[in-house]
Amino acid sequence: MKRPTSAELDALVAEATVDAYGEHEQLDAFHTVIADCLALPFDTTVLGITVSVIAVDLRPGSGIVAVCRSGRHRQAVGILDLPTPSPLPEGWQWVEAYRYWTA
Repeated sequence: MKRPTSAELDALVAEATVDAYGEHEQLDAFHTVIADCLALPFDTTVLGITVSVIAVDLRPGSGIVAVCRSGRHRQAVGILDLPTPSPLPEGWQWVEAYRYWTA
């Protein structure tokens, strides 16, 4: 999967936020589209440890987070702080659109 262009990101942001008014509703809209479209689970590396991203959540004060599991341990990591996985899972373009929206 290739990374989206600026024009594609603009279109994704517009699609995600079409009926969302204000920053809070737009954040909720991004959480919904990421949770619905991002193929889970997928693996990535956090602080040198391979983790499996098993869920996406919206947490007060933290925004959109990836719930990561390694063995029996779980940790929430800000989705924008999550290292880019390789290969990119289906739906990753929505994470890129969220990053673009927050910039």
